[in-house]
Amino acid sequence: MDSKELFTCCRRGDLPRLQYLLEQREAEVNVRDKWDSTPLYYACLCGHEEVVKYLLDNGSRCEANTFDGERCLYAAHNDNIKKTLIKYKQVSAHVMRRDSFSEFLRRMLERGIYSDVTFVIHGCSIQAHRCVLSARCQYFAEMFRGKWRDRATITLTNKFVQPIAFKALLQYLYTARLETHLDHIGDVFRLARHCNLTRLIDDIELKLKTVLTFEMSKPGVNVTMLCVEPTSQDRSLQQDFCQLADLALPVSFCSEVPIAELPFPSQEVQLFGDVYFSVNQYKFLCHQLFFCERSGFFKALQEDHFGESSMEGNLPVLHIKGITPEVFAQVLFYMYQDSCEQLTADNVFDVLAAADMFMLPGLKRQCANVISQYLEVENVVNVLRSARLYDLPRLEDQCAEFMASNIEKMSVISEFLQIVSEDASTVQEREEADSIPIIDDIRFHITNFVQTYSDMYEADGKMAIIDHLLEELDLEA
Repeated sequence: MDSKELFTCCRRGDLPRLQYLLEQREAEVNVRDKWDSTPLYYACLCGHEEVVKYLLDNGSRCEANTFDGERCLYAAHNDNIKKTLIKYKQVSAHVMRRDSFSEFLRRMLERGIYSDVTFVIHGCSIQAHRCVLSARCQYFAEMFRGKWRDRATITLTNKFVQPIAFKALLQYLYTARLETHLDHIGDVFRLARHCNLTRLIDDIELKLKTVLTFEMSKPGVNVTMLCVEPTSQDRSLQQDFCQLADLALPVSFCSEVPIAELPFPSQEVQLFGDVYFSVNQYKFLCHQLFFCERSGFFKALQEDHFGESSMEGNLPVLHIKGITPEVFAQVLFYMYQDSCEQLTADNVFDVLAAADMFMLPGLKRQCANVISQYLEVENVVNVLRSARLYDLPRLEDQCAEFMASNIEKMSVISEFLQIVSEDASTVQEREEADSIPIIDDIRFHITNFVQTYSDMYEADGKMAIIDHLLEELDLEA
């Protein structure tokens, strides 16, 4: 629903509603419709300059000489929008990124942090991680088990293996996204075929056909960069890394606490773990790159800021306190595949507390999404308090929306009356213009979707209930 409304806002130029969807509802800014079009494309096509600027400021992708970039430039309603696209070089460099999983993986490859293997290709050194390559590609898994076993440096001398193409291939293995100049696509294609990456081969062929069709239909347009990226429904990257999470679970823990009915990891995949996390009597063999690069908490713990580490053989053992092994297992799956395996009403608040302690805002939002599915009149106030405590604005907004839809029932709940009074007491030096935060939010949701006379009649009735409630509490808002 949010995605459909996002496209509608961009076509209409409804900037306030667009801001609400992206900032409060956390809609995906680069989502695509069935015509392979993005919100930015429609904003450019319909000539809404402020919407275009806002989308670019919030991470809309439109790189130069790519299919998306050229399409947006060609569709731009006027020269001002074209100048805006070129100025942002989004069409270039600056993209505001959230704490996305793909961005973490891109950064991990680019920086080579915690790398345990180096490929030398015609004098060019490229750092990588064996666990990632093994989980993502059977060819690399077999080579690390055989010919490349225990080798920290691997020299590739084949004249057909070029550094630029190899880097592009690694980008795909790490992020499921490939971006390369069309001049190098033949080398990339050859490498993909050698490594038996059939999905990448199919994606490249499909993208080349799309680019060719677009160029033929738009004379003068010249696409020079090829971008392959996964769809929003594609979970192959997460499923591959889930194998590492499965292998990281202690055998004794799995026998006592089944996590989920998941396919067994490939026999070729090796763990290559470099750190133990000790939780109660269990030791989880994991990877520093997935934990320390995603969480400042684990990075500080690894640096022994809290004196919570020891050694087992040549691997550090980091002791985790204040959390159960079951909850840590959920965190572990999130670290590897960006989602938990079993978030339920029974454990979601414990996982939320752990996510806050481990400084994982993405996991906090996932917990909030699950919690929002269990909203009831009896628990919505407590959920609202949790949303405020853990800084979850979207969940807080969903609570207000739920209260607005059920205001007649809420008006007689003592916990609701209490939080209204508490919010009123936080307003200092009250004046006529002051408003009570929770009441303000509820009124917004009551009036925001009024479209018909019947909607207006229903909204007036709900507003009257609020006015009566405030009179009963001797409050003005």
